[in-house]
Amino acid sequence: MFKRRNLKREYDQQLRTLMNETRDEWEQAKFIENHLDDYEQEVYVRRKITESLHFYLYREAKERGIGKD
Repeated sequence: MFKRRNLKREYDQQLRTLMNETRDEWEQAKFIENHLDDYEQEVYVRRKITESLHFYLYREAKERGIGKD
């Protein structure tokens, strides 16, 4: 039982770390998209991918009951 708690805690921490990394990537993609002079499909697609990944991880964290500690 003790190992299970430690394992859950470890995966929760990995999820938090991944959420922070994807949030940073998403913000960087938004910044790049806002500062382009012309419209580029690839930049838009990258932003949407990182945004989708971030919100998927957010929903997963919400289901697991992970809050901001």
